[in-house]
Amino acid sequence: MEDLQTIELYIDESKVEDGIDAISFVKQPAIEENFVALSKHKVEFKSIDDEKRVIVGLALVPDKKIYRKAGDKEFNIVFSKDTVRQASHLYLKKLKVNNTTLEHESNTEGVSVVESWIVEDAKNDKSNLYGLNAVEGAWVVVMKVDNDDVWQDVKKGTYLGLSIEGIFSDKKEDLSALDEVIDLCDKDVADMTDDEAMGLLTIIKKLCDE
Repeated sequence: MEDLQTIELYIDESKVEDGIDAISFVKQPAIEENFVALSKHKVEFKSIDDEKRVIVGLALVPDKKIYRKAGDKEFNIVFSKDTVRQASHLYLKKLKVNNTTLEHESNTEGVSVVESWIVEDAKNDKSNLYGLNAVEGAWVVVMKVDNDDVWQDVKKGTYLGLSIEGIFSDKKEDLSALDEVIDLCDKDVADMTDDEAMGLLTIIKKLCDE
């Protein structure tokens, strides 16, 4: 099987639209990590009788290839640790914590992110209490579900994980530029036209600046 192209997504803060707008409850999370329902989890030193209606899960995992298909084109996307951290910070700064959807199709109310953190030490991270097996750099969220219908669906297993919704920039342009550099470098400098030589210098400068 031919290896699929992997495209790294990132956030360009100069673009107002870049960032995560919502978190969706889904049956099949793209990152293949299920959340853990904490309805029976007891807070240490306290006795809780009522269901807490809290779930914890991974919103983003760094360096994990996620399969995507657009038309006839198949490819993987991936997020770096820096992008995961940046996305989590912007999500909070832009006050998106109450933006929740179901299966990326319908908005819902009464579901909010109440805790959020980046895993710094996978061995000693709090997420180990819930068996998430989170890697360093993963984004963990705790969500409170006050919506009765959504909570019943969580308990029934209708939703098994989390999936982000947002807009990201990608490095396809950078990859294309790199390919062009490689093509030009196959030529002897003496054989290049003035335009090709100037174009090569421009592309190299752009790649170095980034």
